[in-house]
Amino acid sequence: MIIADQWTEYKLLDAGDGEKVESWNGIILRRPDPQAIWPWTKPDVRDNVHAHYHRSKAGGGHWEYKTVIPDNWTIRYKNLAFNVEPTGFKHTGLFPEQAVNWDWMMEKIIESKRQISVLNLFAYTGGATCACLAAGASVCHVDASKGMVTWAKKNVELSNLKDKPVRFIVDDCMKFVQREIRRGRFYDAIIMDPPSYGRGPKGELWKLEDELFSLVNTLKDVMSNAPLFFLLNSYTAGFSPRVSANMLELCLKRKFGGKVNSGEIGLPVTDSDIVLPCGNYARWDM
Repeated sequence: MIIADQWTEYKLLDAGDGEKVESWNGIILRRPDPQAIWPWTKPDVRDNVHAHYHRSKAGGGHWEYKTVIPDNWTIRYKNLAFNVEPTGFKHTGLFPEQAVNWDWMMEKIIESKRQISVLNLFAYTGGATCACLAAGASVCHVDASKGMVTWAKKNVELSNLKDKPVRFIVDDCMKFVQREIRRGRFYDAIIMDPPSYGRGPKGELWKLEDELFSLVNTLKDVMSNAPLFFLLNSYTAGFSPRVSANMLELCLKRKFGGKVNSGEIGLPVTDSDIVLPCGNYARWDM
């Protein structure tokens, strides 16, 4: 497991009994987390929060605000800045564990000592987009949600990167990639963070186990003749990192050589030896 332990403005204060308590630049949120099936280790922490998200048995949920907090605020990671906003789906617009992948991508881009073009698919609010821009790459940011793309633009601006070479696209990822292949446009690096289930801007159905291999296999044809890396993230329950690695072995390594590694990513609980698992990754690079 690789652990995102370089944050200063984010802290995972505790996790247990199916929930976690986090400090987002001083604002304390309590949210569900199905991985935390052990008991709380700091019972006093869970009751000292600014807001608590409660799941509904009928689906969805709501925030219970213990005190007045801003509708949104900014959190920083090294030289990057992001807008944080509690949403009706318990999310905040940022997955802090992804910082370990941001660091890896930035290092790869900087060490390449050349202009790198990045394709970021299912790009959400643009954490990886900001990281790659900050490292000197150009980025094509693609997401099916117009709202998420608007949020990503705000994060790019907060990180003082709005003058960097970035394209924002609202589209179905597979259809966009197929058009890029027909246009003869290629990328040196690809990032994917696909959902388990979703719909495109025109109602296109996405189901991970049915669609993912086909998309990864298609993406090998949009990679340049000098590819740098391919990152595949997964938050789907029961989806082993080895599954993602196998796809990269079959699609990328067979064509380009290089190497594949995979594993879990996690967040450390402050002042504890406990680490909260937060999903899987698979990386291909030369």
